[in-house]
Amino acid sequence: MPVGNLTTLRNSEDFNRSLTSFLTCSKSLAVLLDYDGTLAPIASHPNDTRIPSETETHLKGLVKRDDVFIAVISGRGVDDVRNKINIDNVTYAGNHGLEILYPDGSRYNYPIPEASQANYTKMVNALNTYYAKDGAWVENKGASLTFHYRSVPENQQDRLKHDVIKLIEDFGFRANQAHMAIEAKPPVEWNKGKAALFILQNKFGEDWNEKVKVLFAGDDTTDEDAMKALKGQGISFRIAHNDQIQTFADYRLESPFAVGDLLKWLITKH
Repeated sequence: MPVGNLTTLRNSEDFNRSLTSFLTCSKSLAVLLDYDGTLAPIASHPNDTRIPSETETHLKGLVKRDDVFIAVISGRGVDDVRNKINIDNVTYAGNHGLEILYPDGSRYNYPIPEASQANYTKMVNALNTYYAKDGAWVENKGASLTFHYRSVPENQQDRLKHDVIKLIEDFGFRANQAHMAIEAKPPVEWNKGKAALFILQNKFGEDWNEKVKVLFAGDDTTDEDAMKALKGQGISFRIAHNDQIQTFADYRLESPFAVGDLLKWLITKH
C-alpha cells in the first residue's frame, strides 16, 4: 500500500481547485461513504455516535437529487447503520458489504459457508467467555463481529489484542485492526471494495464507470479495499489526522466535519 504525503482538502477553495474538473462532465454522481469515523465522529461506544446536524442536512440534500446516488458501506450490521442514519432512498451495506439493503426494502446477503457460520457462533461464545471483561466487549453483528477494547487498561491491551487475534484466526476468521477494536470477518472473498463495485453494477450496469462519477470516503483500514477497487475509476478520501498514512486514497480529509463540508460543496457544484 502506498504511503501518503496526502494532499489535504480543508475548505471550498481546496475542493474547487482539486475536484472541479472531475465534476464538470454530465455524468451522474455516486457518493459512497463509511459511517463510523466518516459521517459520524468516533464515540466511546457505538451506540453514542451521531451524524453532525449540518452533515445530516447536506446528506439529505444530496439524496433528494435525481442525479446523485448515495450508498453507505459500514462495518456495522446493516439494520444498525440504517437505523443510525435513518434517511430513505439510500443504499445501505453492513458487515463490510456482506449484507445490502436497497431503498425498496429488498436485500442481498453474500453466501457464507455453513462451517464458517457454525464456527462464528463458537467464536462469539469463546470471546465472551474468556476475553469480554475489564471493559472489553463483543459486538455481535451476525455475520461478523467487532471486539472492542477501548475501555481496557492500556497496560493490558497489547496482550489482549494478541490473544484475541489468535483466537479469531484459530476459528478460521480474518482479524483486522480497527479503531481500538479488532474486526473478525468470515473467510470469504468479499470486502468493502467488492461490495462497492457490486452496488455500482447493480445500480448502473456493468459499464457503470462510463455512466457515473464516483466519490468514496472512509477512515479505516477496511475502507482501503474500496479505495483500491476504485483507484483510477473515481476519487477517494481518507479521513485521518495524520497526512503520513498508508492509503490508496487520492486525498485526505481531517475529520468527519470535513466530510460534511465536502457534501455541502457537492450540492453547490454538481
